[in-house]
Amino acid sequence: MEYFLKGHTACAGCACALTMRHVLETLGPETIVVNSTGCMEIVSTPYPRNNWGVPYVHSLFENAASVAGGVSRALKKTGKKGRVICLGGDGGTYDIGFGALSGAMERNEDVLFVCYDNEAYANTGLQRSGATPFAAATTTSPREVGGKGEWKKNLTFIAAAHAIPYAASASIAFLPDLKAKLQKAASIKGFKFIDVQSPCNLAWKIPSNKSIETARLAVDCGLWNLFEIENGAFKLSRPIGTKPVQDYLKAQGRFAGVTAEQVAAIDKHARETKAELEKLEKAGLNFARFL
Repeated sequence: MEYFLKGHTACAGCACALTMRHVLETLGPETIVVNSTGCMEIVSTPYPRNNWGVPYVHSLFENAASVAGGVSRALKKTGKKGRVICLGGDGGTYDIGFGALSGAMERNEDVLFVCYDNEAYANTGLQRSGATPFAAATTTSPREVGGKGEWKKNLTFIAAAHAIPYAASASIAFLPDLKAKLQKAASIKGFKFIDVQSPCNLAWKIPSNKSIETARLAVDCGLWNLFEIENGAFKLSRPIGTKPVQDYLKAQGRFAGVTAEQVAAIDKHARETKAELEKLEKAGLNFARFL
């Protein structure tokens, strides 16, 4: 049964809306959603309509994790059933909401936080965020000046460094993996974090029927890797992709202005990340040992 209902006003092919649909389908009717301001709030709650088939709380951009922690504690205090999930885009997760997120992780609130990561402030005009990748053009890092000059923030590792019991990356293009991670997270007490790459057709400048294909390319070339960190232990969910990064970059208008030097830097970054993650898994490094 679906709990993110039809009739929302998201763009055709919106991968973020697909993420909402599959998250709720997997977690079921006892879910309570706390949603920060962002695309999914705007497209799903225009007064007087509402596209959520489960209890829903709209928070401010910056405090969704705190509100979710309060809802979770209220359920525990009253003895009522419910699974609290917090939903936010990368703006409300990586940047504006990070203080509340960090605090909730430090307190180990019994909340599952799912970030629908479209790698830009898509709702407010396609500005750069901490999730925007190197060399991508946005309205505040235009291609004329080389796009964004910094690498994407590694938020899943930052989450794991808070010693929460579960942190993972996922992709809307790999549904069995995403659903398995949601189910595992739902079975764990304490704070859980899942970052789901969810392409934005407008920000990425891709056709509406290419969202899933583009997300799959990101994994296949090693620029978005699927892994989980459970009780501090790192594990890859699938072998890291080795296809040329050019295939992924060329599929998107936001990378239309990349230079040969930038492509080489991105490829080098992907290959070095692959080596480091494989070494990390082999070494059996446990984040919790250093806290």
